[in-house]
Amino acid sequence: MTITRLLARPMLASIFVAGGVNALRNTEGHAAKAKKVTDKVVPAAQQAVPQAPIPSDPATLVRINAGAQILAAAALATGRAPRLSATVLAASLVPTTLAGHAFWDETDPKAKAAQRLQFFKNTSVLGGLLLAAVDTDGKPGLAWRARRAAADVRREARQVAKDARREARLAKAQLT
Repeated sequence: MTITRLLARPMLASIFVAGGVNALRNTEGHAAKAKKVTDKVVPAAQQAVPQAPIPSDPATLVRINAGAQILAAAALATGRAPRLSATVLAASLVPTTLAGHAFWDETDPKAKAAQRLQFFKNTSVLGGLLLAAVDTDGKPGLAWRARRAAADVRREARQVAKDARREARLAKAQLT
């Protein structure tokens, strides 16, 4: 078992379990902060995908985000679909960070410094998630496997064509 599987993924996932549980316990407080972001993102999402049932209530969106974070964190920590779960967590972290740590809106210097620190902490976690999302754990990824399979097929096709030409020459030689 690698150190990544044993320690790093669960450590990376732990903040999302704690954050998701906190968001579920304090939905209304999180929803008030999220409203600034949801008021901009939801109309754009509804316009982009008009047939999708996209909720517009910030509290509902906070609950959905919290649930996604808890499920994806559990999957990442246990090694179940780690690349997908890291991608889901990364996608959920962006609006969470923009809504929860908008240091540029703070006027109090201490509050601004605290929010800036949290913003950059989340940016660092996002970097870790992006690394986890592309980590193949020492195994080739799907794109590599597809390229390898295509190369194998081309090589086999060339060999079959070469064998067919040889057999045709031999058959022609036997006929004459």
